Amino acid sequence: MGALKRIVSYPLSVVFYLFFGLTLLVFQPLQWLGLKLGGAKGHRGVVNLMNLCLLRCLHFLGVTFSFKNIHKLPEDRSLIIVSNHQSMFDIPLISWYLRRHKPKFISKIELGKGIPSISFNLKYGGHALIDRKNAKQSIPEISRFGKAIAKNKFAAVIFPEGTRSRTGKPKEFASTGLKILFKNAPDALVVPVTINNSWRLVEHGNFPMGIGLHLTLEVKEPVAEEGLTKEEILDITEKRVISTIKTQIT
Repeated sequence: MGALKRIVSYPLSVVFYLFFGLTLLVFQPLQWLGLKLGGAKGHRGVVNLMNLCLLRCLHFLGVTFSFKNIHKLPEDRSLIIVSNHQSMFDIPLISWYLRRHKPKFISKIELGKGIPSISFNLKYGGHALIDRKNAKQSIPEISRFGKAIAKNKFAAVIFPEGTRSRTGKPKEFASTGLKILFKNAPDALVVPVTINNSWRLVEHGNFPMGIGLHLTLEVKEPVAEEGLTKEEILDITEKRVISTIKTQIT
């Protein structure tokens, strides 16, 4: 980040965090109302609007977005969306642009409390909260989650890298979570997704934020499972996800 751009990023980051925080505070009671008055569908509608607003907050940083999907994804079938992970903003990107498929996330259990709107959504929105250090908790929870995805024809979103890439370069995929999902949602369609440039938002930490970026989300060709082993599906999925990851600003 150039010197002038870095200077400008400070006041813009303050404005961004002001509106980002207000959005989370406002949508906490709105989610509660949506859930109480409209059930799961009402809550989902409020969450969709919240994710749009969170993305709009990034406009204060001069951030723009583009979404590419040339593939017809079924809306009457469960999906397993496999994506690289670069920042927390990957979540509203996927949530908003793939909202028709009712995306649900596997998240670390620590996020399930203490964060306005985000914790409420994770707790009541049909997501999975796992303790990464406790296999006795995480494996049954992912199994339960996979069965719920299969039953309700939702989309499970998983970041196999586990933690966010701080440089944009993909980390090695872990297979355990995916294999559990495959077992418990055997008819789900595997959909690779590639996100670019969101790591640049926090390249220098959470403050100041990166500015003037173009974030992209691209849906890759779903993996045709016929005749493939689970290991082959994993390998093809990983290759499709990482094939267009860029480590330079685009």
